Amino acid sequence: MTTLLRVDASIRVDGSVSRALADSAEAVWKAEHPDGVVVRRDLGRHPISSTVWPAAAAAKMGLDAGPGADRADVAEATALAADLTAELKSADAVLLAVPLYNYGISQHIKTWIDLLLLDTELAGGPSPVQGRPIIFTLARGGGYGPGTPREGWDHATPYLERIFGDMFGMKIRKAVAELTLAPVTPAMAELIPASKVSEEEAHVTAKEHAAEVASELTTSAAA
Repeated sequence: MTTLLRVDASIRVDGSVSRALADSAEAVWKAEHPDGVVVRRDLGRHPISSTVWPAAAAAKMGLDAGPGADRADVAEATALAADLTAELKSADAVLLAVPLYNYGISQHIKTWIDLLLLDTELAGGPSPVQGRPIIFTLARGGGYGPGTPREGWDHATPYLERIFGDMFGMKIRKAVAELTLAPVTPAMAELIPASKVSEEEAHVTAKEHAAEVASELTTSAAA
């Protein structure tokens, strides 16, 4: 049975572009793998407490978890870190939907990644998820491409690439929608047509990536 791990980070549900792009990718994947399983981790609606990582990290290093943390807190944090790591390791493919917040990733996704990095196999290699596919569906409120005034201000995408590509060795595909704030920002009104084009193209790309991943998994299973 094929498993897709879908992780959402947007604090929005209705109107979230990163979620909508992930929906497009998931629909194609499910059509190709009707008997497959989708495991969902919604960090936007159900964020991990910021106290979990310090407790789990302290336990990992044999340190005092700090004031206010008792054994139950440490045990719960350690168990959650193990569950999150197991989710990633057991997934045949990953779908990661992340919006750009304040030019980077949100605390929600950072805490999740920090807990994954406590695992010595993932962080130290050779990674058990080496070569597995991961699709990023990314939403950026402004424009950050080459030649734009804020080129280089997107600090989320490079970070995600370093972790999942360079550290975990996963095969990254990206579907990116830019200028997503144009329809709700008066000062960006003239960019609404470009925003719509970017979003439409990102949906097409998300679907194409999902079809490629589904095909690769089918071929791998048949080999």
